[in-house]
Amino acid sequence: MRSAMLAGAALALASSVTSLPAFAGPADYVYEPAVEYGEREIDFKAGNAKLRDGGNANATSIGFGWGVTPHWFTEVYAKWHKDPAEGSGFDAWEWDVGFIVEIERPKNRAAGYEVRWGPLFQAEITNKVQANFNVLFQKNVRTTEPAPTELQYQWQVKYRLQPQFEFGAQGFGELGAWNHWAPASEQAHIAGPAIFGKFRMGPKQAIKYNAAVLFGLNNGAPRNTLRLQTEYEF
Repeated sequence: MRSAMLAGAALALASSVTSLPAFAGPADYVYEPAVEYGEREIDFKAGNAKLRDGGNANATSIGFGWGVTPHWFTEVYAKWHKDPAEGSGFDAWEWDVGFIVEIERPKNRAAGYEVRWGPLFQAEITNKVQANFNVLFQKNVRTTEPAPTELQYQWQVKYRLQPQFEFGAQGFGELGAWNHWAPASEQAHIAGPAIFGKFRMGPKQAIKYNAAVLFGLNNGAPRNTLRLQTEYEF
């Protein structure tokens, strides 16, 4: 039985490479504020972003999650990424603890700790249409130079055609400082079509997926991004 909660959370410690450029990571996904009590899952995410300068940024992660209570889902996973400046390597361990708070320590210690937090919203528009909108704040703390708190967002709409196949759209954006947005040309907005689905494998087992093709809506965003998330639930 699913129970709504306001937000989710994560703790991340980067170990060998610097963080991705200032746009939504290729493997970023839309957080959904729901918990399946007792459910365990193995989660895989991957993405590739084609940058404006012709380069590519790639990201992958694999994790294990568990619905500890009807209102708390926790997940720990490892992250890797590759971008034109750094090459590939292990990126971070991340732990989802139930309220969207991500703490990441970049390789560059001068960048301090990256903290990301914010509420998640979900609405059932009809019995077939679900909408999500998340407002996220991100700030680097303990830096050599002061850093502003940046404003980000995620959104998603999907139509439940059937359990095995649903379709809709997703979008991600970065606006700059939360109280003083960057010029439109320096913001990053991506959006595009997405598909979703869940295949039951047994009484308590299922394979769940979602994938999207996202297009840059302005010059501050990658030209296009391909992303995929799969989960084995048991």
